[in-house]
Amino acid sequence: MNLPEQPSGPEPPARPSPAGMRASDADRDQVADRLREALAEGRITPEEHAERIDAVYKAKTYAELEPVLSDLPGELAPGPRVDLRKDTRPPAPPPPQSPNLVAIFSGVERKGRWLVEPTTNVSCVFGGADLDFRQAVLSRGEVTVNVTCVFGGVTMTVPPGVRVIASNTAVFGGNDLPEDDTTDPDAPVIRVTGMLLFGGVTVTRRAAGEKGGRRARRREMHRLHHEEAGRLHSEMRDERRDRLRELRRERRHGH
Repeated sequence: MNLPEQPSGPEPPARPSPAGMRASDADRDQVADRLREALAEGRITPEEHAERIDAVYKAKTYAELEPVLSDLPGELAPGPRVDLRKDTRPPAPPPPQSPNLVAIFSGVERKGRWLVEPTTNVSCVFGGADLDFRQAVLSRGEVTVNVTCVFGGVTMTVPPGVRVIASNTAVFGGNDLPEDDTTDPDAPVIRVTGMLLFGGVTVTRRAAGEKGGRRARRREMHRLHHEEAGRLHSEMRDERRDRLRELRRERRHGH
């Protein structure tokens, strides 16, 4: 039995060839810059330059831009006159780095594009660490920064939309965290764990490219640490003095 033919739907529009793709304003500006160089070097006359510039800013596709540069030498326009191949490949993953950072009487930092492992361990002894997450790639939705800090500090810079949660223990130290700027339950999370002894974790929220006073924060953090250390030293000295006085009284009463 012959079945009736099913009506076919409309065919999808054919994808245009690279030459037929639309050019952007940046593409037109790039061609105009090359024409200005050609005019300055005497390769084209002012009249030709005016005609070609007019054609450039009327062009809508790459095919209309290519003839404008077709007779210019390769040193002026190396390779394709206009790159028709738009790179849609995802950026290469950042190179792997050790998840363990150690700063002993020194400093260590991570910035730029780097892969944040599920757990990053930071150890500071009379030192400091700077972690910039603004261009970092998180290996999963929630990552952990485990901090062990003795007379030192860790500064972290996170982009907007990232939640920071402190689950660490601090003795004569503490955390300085910004308020959450998102209510998205699926927002990325950086969890801070570990132990601080005369140390601190300072987190600032700043967009990529936005400058901040990192040196000022470092100076303030070190000032607070010195003040805290001085206060503890004074308390221990007073306690030792009181203990000596008590021992003297006991000796006098014993005699």
